[in-house]
Amino acid sequence: MEADKEECLILAIESSCDETAASVVKNGRQVLSNVISSQIALHTQFGGVVPEIASRKHIERINQVIEQALADAGVTLNDVDAIGVTYGPGLVGALLVGVAEAKAIAFAAKKPLVGVHHIEGHISANYIEHPDLEPPFVCLIVSGGHTHLVIVKDYGEFEILGRTRDDAAGEAFDKVARAVGLGYPGGPKIDEAARGGNPCAVEFPRAKVEGFPYDFSFSGLKSAALNYINKERMTGREIPVPDLAASFQNAVVDALVSRAVPAAKEYGYGKLAIAGGVASNSALRLAMSEECRHAGIKFYYPSPVFCTDNAAMIGVAAYYEFLKGARSGWDLNAVANLKLGER
Repeated sequence: MEADKEECLILAIESSCDETAASVVKNGRQVLSNVISSQIALHTQFGGVVPEIASRKHIERINQVIEQALADAGVTLNDVDAIGVTYGPGLVGALLVGVAEAKAIAFAAKKPLVGVHHIEGHISANYIEHPDLEPPFVCLIVSGGHTHLVIVKDYGEFEILGRTRDDAAGEAFDKVARAVGLGYPGGPKIDEAARGGNPCAVEFPRAKVEGFPYDFSFSGLKSAALNYINKERMTGREIPVPDLAASFQNAVVDALVSRAVPAAKEYGYGKLAIAGGVASNSALRLAMSEECRHAGIKFYYPSPVFCTDNAAMIGVAAYYEFLKGARSGWDLNAVANLKLGER
């Protein structure tokens, strides 16, 4: 970025799963455009994301999505200072589409390339609507593929306090929703069904990992819910879907809140944020808000559109990486299982 230039524009690309997205972000906080082409309707018939189909759809849509993002922002490639792109973690075929596109644009337009970690992007979504939020703070990232509890020490610098030992919370939501016939995606379906149910109707387990108080485990909870569904069906009883959804959701929310808020207190942070697709869950937002209020901790969360996969959050993360001097080479590749903190 030129030293005397007051504006820094990042063109960001996200294609890690089943959303083809592009965005133009100004100075790391202002979203000038945020275009998302979702494949949810396509994958719903399969009960989940089919990687090969996702990759093909990304190829079909990515050029149009980027052109639309530039048009909506009222800028051209010449105005952009750098290209940011998710390169992991995610579905490797889907990631490769975005990475190849970003490299081609950066090469042709002679722009710097900045590879972005997907989870760092989710964390950065909080900066979009909260101008007062700056590191350090504690952040809980909850999505279909990830459940992490981290200290955000600085922009792009993290200390992991806990993570799931098996299933991610969003994955558990999806599998239970599918088993009970609610469909895909499971998180929003269970959230909606739970509004008419009793969260104490079914007693589900809350697993703890001995010696690791901030780690998560959702496989036992998921199995308990699936066993309950199978037992009810085998005995011919009608499954009380609202009660099941509310009880299952209550157990997940309890597991998340009971780790995140105590972690913030123990490590002495007065700010706690949540991020990722499950961060849009209404019960989680309410419970976390109340616990933070009681603990005297300021609570932050993104709007639902910035919780699910989007390119605006990638543009924010890329901006702060760009300012720190991070540049990716033409050998940038997709890394399906990229760990947070790795580059």
